Amino acid sequence: VQLQASGGGLVQVGGSLRLSCVASGSTNSNYVLGWFRQAPGKEREFVAAIQFSGRTTRYAPSAKGRFTVSRDNAENTFFLQMNSLKPEDTAVYYCAAESRSGFSYYSVSDYYDAWGQGTLVTVSS
Repeated sequence: VQLQASGGGLVQVGGSLRLSCVASGSTNSNYVLGWFRQAPGKEREFVAAIQFSGRTTRYAPSAKGRFTVSRDNAENTFFLQMNSLKPEDTAVYYCAAESRSGFSYYSVSDYYDAWGQGTLVTVSS
């Protein structure tokens, strides 16, 4: 599967952005779709994940209550709605997909074998 992320940009503190990730190629119900981010000088970290089938979602503590992950299987697209953005949310955001862990290791980047190119989110104060 190939992934293409978009939707990043510059936003003020408290603003919102919606990231999109289009998946092309072979997908199946075993896929876990994830969002990760990497801030300058920091390691890549988990943000949110959703099952390709089903409704289960998971969030990092920093994202819970502000971010919402969703999917549109008909369009092979999944989203990250980000509200109440903070300067510490500034990072390159990556979408990713994996089909090995069955949602057991949704937060572990090593399990993801397909990655989008990243989209930059900058939150200015």
